Amino acid sequence: MMTPPVKSGPRYNNLIQSDKVRVIDENGENLGVMYTREAIAQAAEVGLDLVEVSPNADPPVCKFLDVGKFRYEAQKKANLARKSQKTQEIKEIKMRPNIDDHDYDVKMRNVARFIDDGDKVKVTLRFRGRELSHQQLGMDLLRRVQADVAEVAKVEAYPRMEGRQMLMVLSPK
Repeated sequence: MMTPPVKSGPRYNNLIQSDKVRVIDENGENLGVMYTREAIAQAAEVGLDLVEVSPNADPPVCKFLDVGKFRYEAQKKANLARKSQKTQEIKEIKMRPNIDDHDYDVKMRNVARFIDDGDKVKVTLRFRGRELSHQQLGMDLLRRVQADVAEVAKVEAYPRMEGRQMLMVLSPK
């Protein structure tokens, strides 16, 4: 009635399900294809476990390894990869259609800094009141932003209207 707990990680010794396996010893020497029982016995003679390293191959590839050490090193490698990966955030820059030159320059410096850090930038152009009837001014401004960052960023989502604001998403090249 009770099922055994599901083991995570590679199969080893009696958990290997195939009849024949390709065996590599502790020194990296290919011993060839042999029955799983024989391979487990040879690994036990050396004081190691038979670990399935490539289960999708035909026949599966197994190595003479210490399972605990193998799992520990795999976990350390996964933790290091997770620690060193950079998550890409979406930063937002808000503008108005009648933005002044100096304000525009400050916003563009921030956009360039965000792109250099590897983040995506969402440029939001908010229209108020009668500005909504002059959407062409907003489109011209977003084209200007696109041209100014053309060498460091590409447009991921082209300008579109959402209610009273126009959005565009830039991502690093």
